[in-house]
Amino acid sequence: MMLTHAAEDYLKSIYKLQEKGSKVSTGLLAETLNVKPASATGMLKKLKTMKLVCQERYQEITLTAAGEAIALEIIRHHRLLELYLFKALGVPWESVHEEAEKLEHVISEDVEERIDAILGYPTADPHGAPIPDKNGVVTRTADASMTTLRKGQSCIVAEVSDTDSALLQYVGELNLYPGTAFQVLDVAPFEGPFTIDIAGQQAVIGREVAKHIFVAEVREEG
Repeated sequence: MMLTHAAEDYLKSIYKLQEKGSKVSTGLLAETLNVKPASATGMLKKLKTMKLVCQERYQEITLTAAGEAIALEIIRHHRLLELYLFKALGVPWESVHEEAEKLEHVISEDVEERIDAILGYPTADPHGAPIPDKNGVVTRTADASMTTLRKGQSCIVAEVSDTDSALLQYVGELNLYPGTAFQVLDVAPFEGPFTIDIAGQQAVIGREVAKHIFVAEVREEG
């Protein structure tokens, strides 16, 4: 089945929105892809005809099994490319998302397999997002938002949202990469910022940043 790059982007976006727990509507999809609602409606009709999406009148949009398989393949390409650009070519982690967006639709399955092998069959991209395996299986983890942490807890960064390059650059400057351990020293009241310790260095993280950071292995100290 030959699809346009735009059609693949729609399928990928639907999957990623559902992955975050969102109920996908035409309006939300149009906003996510920065297109007019009329354009989104037209594309969704085509994808429905191709049996890649389901949408009953006034109901949320979902992927069929075939649509999900295509979405996962594009996401696999994207996240493998991000990791290859970051590890092999030294592209900054705040820049790999945009570069991978350009390449994800055009690499062959042979190149995909070679990248996978060279990287040692990784399971996560530079931002900590899971990479679907070649069979489309995604290993999901029960990561918690940093906004749920309390004073005295320690944890490890699991994933950072890759939607904002400026935020990624800022988080990188704080060395809050996936795999980094930190302890919460204080949580200001009334939705205030978090004061954390990263290997002996203190940093203050505002709520707007914290909601884009997800953590694992949360434990109480003391």
